[in-house]
Amino acid sequence: MERREFLKAAGATAGSCVIGSEVLLAAQSAPGGADKVAGLPRRVLGRTGAKVSVVAFPGLALNALSQEEATAGVHKMGPALQGLDRSKIFLSCKTKMRDKDGARKELERSLTRLKTDHFDLYQMHHVRWVQEVKQALGPGGAMETFLQAKEEGKIRHIGFSAHTTKSALEMLKGFPFDSVMFPLSYVDYMNWGFGKAVVEMAKERGTAVLAMKAIYAGAWPKGAERTRKWWYRPLEKDDEIELAIRWALSQPGVATTVPVSYLDLLDKCIKAGRSYQPITEAEVAKLQEMAKGCGSVFRAEDDEAMTGHLARAPFHPDSPHECCPFANA
Repeated sequence: MERREFLKAAGATAGSCVIGSEVLLAAQSAPGGADKVAGLPRRVLGRTGAKVSVVAFPGLALNALSQEEATAGVHKMGPALQGLDRSKIFLSCKTKMRDKDGARKELERSLTRLKTDHFDLYQMHHVRWVQEVKQALGPGGAMETFLQAKEEGKIRHIGFSAHTTKSALEMLKGFPFDSVMFPLSYVDYMNWGFGKAVVEMAKERGTAVLAMKAIYAGAWPKGAERTRKWWYRPLEKDDEIELAIRWALSQPGVATTVPVSYLDLLDKCIKAGRSYQPITEAEVAKLQEMAKGCGSVFRAEDDEAMTGHLARAPFHPDSPHECCPFANA
């Protein structure tokens, strides 16, 4: 199995990076200075200098499994971290809180649950509205906790994830973040430019891009049978997944991709990452054809964020991200 080989090799030469509900396999060192881990190419995570594999492990996929099954699948989360050489593990987490006290509470709880004394990367999770940016970066905001925790040695690098262009750009303008996690799919990028401005600003500021939603194929068509209980339609075919992963990894500043939270699709993404080659013009043309007619789950939310208003109802009731502050404010 692709992920089993991936995790086994990563455990020997690298470690894992738990990003909120995602696990990014990373490598701080490898035998002989190799540029691969578990057969996957490694890239430098922006200004941090750490090298990470080009495909991440989506920990959210473990939600439906028992603790025994989840531990067997990852070997790195929570109690399973015990007994491992912490110096070889690049570990990360996220907080959904925007205020100083709330962020501190979540940080300390996560450190306790994952049985570690520090995170290599800590991120503000799922930022969408300008009001959130102002609160998080302003007086009494979550950033105060981040900076204090960095001085305390509890976190080493600072990042964020966002689902709207406006919030991502405001975050990048407001602080020299080490990383930004943002939806980067050929569908919305080609149909209406979603993600382009974020990638460009991240490149200007030396911020690494963690490309989530890489194999997202748009909204479920009206009346179509949902083959998976998920809030957007993922690609299923090996050849299409390979093109989508390679396209995302060919964008400037992208350090890694975060697949959809299904282990069978993760296997296909790992396979695509191992055979990575830069996307060609002919392949881009094929993706453009594939993107035609695909609806978006992000556009209405992105348009609303641009107005400066604060949405009072969830845009995606079936999304696991609707747990965050402001979503139902």
